[in-house]
Amino acid sequence: MELDDLLGALNAGRTITGDSPLHEVMHRVSQDALRITGDLNGGYQEPERVRELLTQLTGKPVDESVTVFAPFYSDFGKNITLGKRIFINSGCKFQDQGGVVIGDDSLIGHNVVLATLNHDLAPSRRADMHPAPIVIGRNVWIGSNATVLPGVTIGDNSVVGAASVVTKDVPENSVVVGSPARVVRSLTD
Repeated sequence: MELDDLLGALNAGRTITGDSPLHEVMHRVSQDALRITGDLNGGYQEPERVRELLTQLTGKPVDESVTVFAPFYSDFGKNITLGKRIFINSGCKFQDQGGVVIGDDSLIGHNVVLATLNHDLAPSRRADMHPAPIVIGRNVWIGSNATVLPGVTIGDNSVVGAASVVTKDVPENSVVVGSPARVVRSLTD
């Protein structure tokens, strides 16, 4: 089993059992992600170097318009897709095995957590993991300390209030706040 096999299973939403060859691949890739984020977070890095490290982490080119302030954490990295003109503030944690897509012109606040895996609720299968992607549309602003859970899509132009816990899809042009996050208003230009 290799990374492509794992990504295929994750992106198809297949359960990754705790004792499977795919689980072993996930742990192997995670070690690379921890090494790369360790380099990223080990001291000051010029913006160009940050993007080079993000390219290593994701295995995809990162546009020169992307800005990430360290520290930045990812325990996998290979299932992150970044658009253009994205700003990710310090302290963010991306658990991206299930897939994280961030659209152009989006802002991610301090200490935001994007979690794309759930463990099985059955005690005998607790090590099994269920992936689901997080898709963040264009021109989205996610406030500091928010958490976005597996399977959530945040629509274009929406705002997630600070410290919110997003458990369900957010319609475009909406403001959501709270735990669980709920729509409190619609946005217009």
